[in-house]
Amino acid sequence: MKTRDVLLIIVLALGLARPAAAQSVPLVADLSNHLVAITTGFTGTDVLLFGATDGPGDVVIVVRGPAKDVTIRRKDRFGPIWANSEAVAMRDVPSFYNVASNRDVEAFTSERIRSLYEIGVENLKLKFVDSGQPEDIRQTYGDALIRLNTERGLYSPENGKVSLLANRLFRAELHFPANVPTGAYEVGIYLFRNGDVVSGEFVPLIISKTGIGADIYDFAHNLAPLYGLLAIVIAVLAGWAAEAAFRRT
Repeated sequence: MKTRDVLLIIVLALGLARPAAAQSVPLVADLSNHLVAITTGFTGTDVLLFGATDGPGDVVIVVRGPAKDVTIRRKDRFGPIWANSEAVAMRDVPSFYNVASNRDVEAFTSERIRSLYEIGVENLKLKFVDSGQPEDIRQTYGDALIRLNTERGLYSPENGKVSLLANRLFRAELHFPANVPTGAYEVGIYLFRNGDVVSGEFVPLIISKTGIGADIYDFAHNLAPLYGLLAIVIAVLAGWAAEAAFRRT
């Protein structure tokens, strides 16, 4: 553990080491960085989450990316080709999802509690645009969404590790891959005792593009027709330049 990380955790611990009458919450937590800047050479990063409690307990961290609407399409074979057939639309789907805990959550929580706080990808409450769809369709397309996001590294089916120190301090490295979506993230920290949540805290995190990559991204999304036209012009000029170079040789 880096010296800086130790100092940050100690500061939080000292904040809890006040007289009992002065204490307001049994849990405090923070991030080493509240802004992740994505530049042209971004290959992923880790953000340290650290905190302290007022006594023994289990800690669970749930990271959710910005919500977005998603359409999942099923491919069927029509003769010699594969093509999209049925499609199911979902709304407010977390674009990123990860869970970390100090031990297996099933060892200290019930299925009802995990479902209530949406702990684990299997407990995500997916919202379907067509509320009248049969349960088997919801299950099939919900599983497909989780599988696709897991393959992209945006969902993690396995819990990350929260390290506990002296039953009061805790830390966890939150990993964000190179293809992490931009936007406002919600990092929820829950303190469990006797199988139930006794305290919780939410810490904001912003992931944003910066530099020339951000400028190109904004240009492509805000002025899409002009961006497309410019891309065609550049492609034509590049082809003309390549042809001229080979002609000379």
